[in-house]
Amino acid sequence: MSAKSFEELLVWQKAHAYVLDIYKMTENFPRSELFGLTSQMRRAAVSVPANIAEGFKKRGPRDKVRVFNIGQGSLDESLYYLILSNDLHYADALNLRPRLDEISRMLEAYIQAIERRNSAVCRPS
Repeated sequence: MSAKSFEELLVWQKAHAYVLDIYKMTENFPRSELFGLTSQMRRAAVSVPANIAEGFKKRGPRDKVRVFNIGQGSLDESLYYLILSNDLHYADALNLRPRLDEISRMLEAYIQAIERRNSAVCRPS
């Protein structure tokens, strides 16, 4: 059974839950970081489920994969911000790393499934 909406995708649900946790965690960051690290962390985190939602509606497999790959980049960006937040002692941010790793693995598996399906369709008989 295939999903009818991006909201049905487990990878999107986990990415959305991660965003909610980032918003909660960054509420406690110093006010001086409001337009710096807080904003950057939130933007990078939001980009992941937003790109999953956008890619879900793309019709062509190449377009889907391209948008999902942007989401993968945002996952790595988010990881850096977790490392930085932890090193600056703003939060025990690295406890969120396993969640990022899981989302990354799930998104990679989704991309690979799209690519396999596309190569099977494009393969000459």
